[in-house]
Parts: sequence; structure tokens; C-alpha cells
Amino acid sequence: QGVEPYVTLHHFDTPDALHSQGDFLNQHTIDSFVKYAAFCFEEYKDEVSYWITFNEIWPVTSGQYLVGKFPPAITYDFSKTLQGQHNMMVAHAKAIKLFKDNQYEGEIGIIHSLETKYPYEGKKENEHAAFLYDVLANKFLLDATYKGYYTKEVMDAVNEILLANNGEIHITEEDLAHLDAAKDLNDFLGINYYQSNFVKAYDGDNDIHHNGTGEKGTSVFALHGVGEQMFDMDIPRNDWDWLIYPDGLRDQMIRVAKEYPNYKKIYVTENGMGYKDDFNTELIDDTPRIDYIRKHLIACTEAIDAGVNVAGYFVWSLMDVFSWSNGYNKRYGLFYVDFDTQERYPKKSAYWWKQLNENRDLSSNDIG
Repeated sequence: QGVEPYVTLHHFDTPDALHSQGDFLNQHTIDSFVKYAAFCFEEYKDEVSYWITFNEIWPVTSGQYLVGKFPPAITYDFSKTLQGQHNMMVAHAKAIKLFKDNQYEGEIGIIHSLETKYPYEGKKENEHAAFLYDVLANKFLLDATYKGYYTKEVMDAVNEILLANNGEIHITEEDLAHLDAAKDLNDFLGINYYQSNFVKAYDGDNDIHHNGTGEKGTSVFALHGVGEQMFDMDIPRNDWDWLIYPDGLRDQMIRVAKEYPNYKKIYVTENGMGYKDDFNTELIDDTPRIDYIRKHLIACTEAIDAGVNVAGYFVWSLMDVFSWSNGYNKRYGLFYVDFDTQERYPKKSAYWWKQLNENRDLSSNDIG
């Protein structure tokens, strides 16, 4: 059907035999990933032209070792969180170098989930908390991707976070050599974006409540020695209490282009709205989803106008699918799936998306 696949090698799915032995905290898993990548590059070299090493390293490691929503369900372990991120970036670097050394045709990159961190109420005293949280979730990974080392500013922040939480991290010269060798080899950066955060200074105990049901007002995310996400701003939010803030996508892409000028291009690899659709076989009216997607596409055009090379946008998702920590009750699709019968029904957003791709008009939520 003329569909061009962009293949992700790792999307939260380390094989259990490796996961149970420490996942990417174990050097053996890094080596195994590189061997697996080598096999895939060779096996599918005639079918696949676009490769992604990892999807969302921060959500993986924070889900495993901070929030505890992913196996092995450990909470508030900053050492494992940061070490896992670093080790996965070493695996990425080794895989991308292998791809280039073997001169495979096509392109290769990585996907980071980048939520922009703003100081709560714009207050000076909250700026450092927002910076620490940005390092933990964004800048640590971006430095590894595009600088090939961690700047003093970033490592000072990492060490501040680890000191506050009795943690440590081990980064070897060999690791840094791998990162350095790959820093200019990324053909693209994928950005997954759903929300941004407003952060307040915080020095209380670690306290997280993962909102896995969509119950409004239950989300809590406060990290000792880092900061606390605030939820009382006058900003629209979706059915999972996530802030609907398209400006954060624009600001993040401009930030990447400014701070990492050796980036080549950006794809928005996931963006969409988790929503509790009202099922109706005549027409599933999901106008809020249309409005969400439209405003984030406008944010992309604003980034382009600011000089960012935004090469493409992937809506999440074509149809309702399993959501990793919310089961099947969180719907993202342009097509509604009856999970009992597997019947699919186009939502209003599906017709709007088709129309948008025909006329390129972002001025309206309506369908003709």
C-alpha cells in the first residue's frame, strides 16, 4: 500500500531472559542489543530504510526505577534511573556506529520523549528545580546523543540529584568514547510529545501517584532534591490530567536546534490525545482530539518558521491500541476499536485527518 516503515528496535520490550538479569543495568544486555541490531540491519536491509534504536529512554527507566509502573517496579532509585539511561545511550551509540560502519543504506536515529520543564508561576526560586528536572528527563539524554559527553553543567545537576538521594553513577572513559564516536551520526531525532510540566522547588520526601485510571486530580509527581510538578494552572488537560500545552513542543524543538546544532532533522514521532471516546456507530465525535492535533501541528509550523528542520509528523495513533500502563481504557486512535469483536470504526478525527492531508488547511476542526 505504499507505506514506508520506520522500524523501532526497542520499545519497552527487552526480552525477559535479559530483563530479569538487570535489563540495561547489565553490560551483557548492551552487547546483546548491539548483536540484535546487527542481525536486524542485515536481515531487513532490502525492506527497511529508516531505523530507530530506542523509543523513550526516560519513560522506560523512570517507569522501572522511579515510578514503579513498569517491571521490576522499583521506586525512587535515582542511581538505577540515571545509570539505565546512560547504558541505553551507550547501546544506541554502538548500534548506530555499526550501522554507519557497515554502510547500510537508509537513515538511523533515536526517539526521546521530551517534556518541556517550566518554572512554576515563572518564579525565580523555581527555575533551578525546573532545570534539575530538565537535566534528569531531557538534557542528560540530549547531551549523550549530540555532544558525546555530559557537560559540567549537566553533571553538576546529576551529582546534586544523586547526592540528595544517596545515589551514584558509573561512567567510564570507554563509555564516553562510544558516545563521542556516534554524536554526529544521528540522521534524525524523534520527539514524542504529549505534555509539558510546570515545576516548583521541593525538598520533601519522594511522592508519586501514577494516574493509571484517568481519575481527575489524583496525579502527584514530587522528587526529593529535584522538584514538584504542579497541576493547578489554568491550562486545559486531557482525560488523564495531562496538560494540553502545544507551546511546549515548539519550545522544545527550538531548544534542540539552538543547543545541539549538529542535529540534522526532527520528526515528531508520537503526538496525540488520550481520550475517553463516546462510542457511536454513526459518528464518534472526538473533536477535542482534532483540536489537540491541529494545535500541535501549528506548533510544528511555528518551529519551522523559527528555523528548525522539522521533517515529519506521526500522529499517535492510527487505531486504539494497548497503552503500556493504562491497559485498553485509554484511547488514542483515529479509528475506534471494539476490543471484543476487533471491529474498527472511523472517528471524526479520521475524516478530518484525511481531509487535512488533502488540503493542508489547519484553520478548522470541522470536516467537509
